[in-house]
Amino acid sequence: MTVAQEAYRIYVDGEWAEAADGQTFVSVNPANTDDVLGRFPDATAEDAERAIEAAHRAYPAWAATPPAKRSEVLLRAADLLERRAEALARELTREEGKVLAASRAEVKRAAATLRFYAMEGLSFAGETLPSDDPHALVYTVHEPLGVVTVITPWNFPLSIPARKIAPALVTGNTVVFKPASDTPLMGLRLVEAFVEAGLPPGVLNLVTGSSRRVGLPLVAHPLVKAVTFTGSTAAGEAIHRAVALTTRTQMELGGKNPLVVLDDADLDLAVDLAIKGGYELTGQACTATSRVLVHRAVHDAFVEKLAAKTQALHIGSGLEEGVDLGPLANGEQLETVLRYVRVGCEEGATLVCGGERLSAPPYDKGYFVRPAVFAGVTPTMRIAREEIFGPVIAVIAVDSLEEALDVANGTDYGLSAAIVTRDVERAQRFARGVQAGVVKVNRPTTGNALNAPFGGVKKSSTATYRESGRAALAFFTQTKTVYLGW
Repeated sequence: MTVAQEAYRIYVDGEWAEAADGQTFVSVNPANTDDVLGRFPDATAEDAERAIEAAHRAYPAWAATPPAKRSEVLLRAADLLERRAEALARELTREEGKVLAASRAEVKRAAATLRFYAMEGLSFAGETLPSDDPHALVYTVHEPLGVVTVITPWNFPLSIPARKIAPALVTGNTVVFKPASDTPLMGLRLVEAFVEAGLPPGVLNLVTGSSRRVGLPLVAHPLVKAVTFTGSTAAGEAIHRAVALTTRTQMELGGKNPLVVLDDADLDLAVDLAIKGGYELTGQACTATSRVLVHRAVHDAFVEKLAAKTQALHIGSGLEEGVDLGPLANGEQLETVLRYVRVGCEEGATLVCGGERLSAPPYDKGYFVRPAVFAGVTPTMRIAREEIFGPVIAVIAVDSLEEALDVANGTDYGLSAAIVTRDVERAQRFARGVQAGVVKVNRPTTGNALNAPFGGVKKSSTATYRESGRAALAFFTQTKTVYLGW
């Protein structure tokens, strides 16, 4: 049994400390639960309040720090991430389960995100407005909000925190950061980089542990001016109910993302996009492809090709060469996927392949499942409407683009949607008609450019502020209008 010797700490007001009551939890490798990465504090409400108060005390000085100085901290932190890229990638794979190539890409993405906001923060300014008064100047300035709570999921434990924390810090806010309990080490490593880069005490604080203990104070405390959260729609709704009227929220939530395959599509491309979108990260992405709406004229050929490629995927530890899919992140995710496979069969869908747990060696100590393809799915089935967050693809036959749009829009979610077609006009009709915040043409539903806005509609978001890109900076600032007369 491999057990890390180090007991990790939370970081509050520039000091590493244990939880107030000494409670801890462990982070384990989902490919081999005997492999324990470390022991982490299960922070208390008292710890959360101390972190918020520390951030509040640090705020005036950090907000007054010249933008170039704030930018320099982000750049130095990015350098540190890149220098440690290989070690971080291996830890990421051990903690979250994704394949090593994806972990390496995520570390690189996190560093690039810090650099992007380091530069954008230097040019994010207000505007000068025309005035009818010849002896007055009217202009706006962007001011930071104050203390920001950052709560992030386990599926992208470096890149999602980076794209929230970086714009918050570069605009002059202070942060209390709670990473997911399945991936606390990655959150801690990001904080370590910022601390080593010279971030003053109190500007960034880290609390680890269960939302049951720290969730409410982190979002409902009167000193918290904004909450940015990525996770389930149910958790987002609970946060939305708990925050004060004056607390700003930004939430990126669930998805039931469709890939539409028209009758003129390149079927090999369509299958590759379904595989990438549906099974990359073992289907555990909010933008993952969970529904494929295929024109009836090419439906059977598509399903045959998809099943063949799905069955050829190599499943195993993400640290091994040649592995296409790692494990699910935890036992709860495994049980959820297996339950939905049963639901799909009970509803009358055809399980074409996959869907079973892998429990014989070398899979016996991890959360492994074969990726599943369902055919004969109707839009009213639960596997076509509810987020599964695992490697399960539901194929639905449609007779036209119009029907595909109706089906695509027929869920509570609206995060990402994609279409495969050679017809530009039909692609444009899809882009205009689909209810999604992100639309792809001949590309997978997953992935977004770090310089582009990201977010959903309907229950995939709070429909307030976008993440990612320059648009993210708006969430962390408020506009003040100044009338200067003489």
